Amino acid sequence: MIAHYNAQDADAYVALMTDDAAEAGYRGAVVRDGKEGVREGLKAMFAEFPQNRADILSGYTLGDFVVLHEKVARSPEADPFEVMSIYSFEGDKVSRVEFVR
Repeated sequence: MIAHYNAQDADAYVALMTDDAAEAGYRGAVVRDGKEGVREGLKAMFAEFPQNRADILSGYTLGDFVVLHEKVARSPEADPFEVMSIYSFEGDKVSRVEFVR
């Protein structure tokens, strides 16, 4: 998914998600609801930040969960920030991503 994110390919990114997938703050409000909500949100973000990129610093897998420690930069000139992304899976599709920042 990170390769699709870095290529700014929202369609390929959401193809790996369930139809009712969501992206949310950790234990918080949903910021992008459903596969189409994620697609629309990513396309808007990519339009605003055309050089946006995430690099994986480390990753862990436990059962149906993958946790990634990422470093994100909106542009080469912008100060990067770190985030923990918690991916929940249903089978081979992501059903929810929660971000700790």
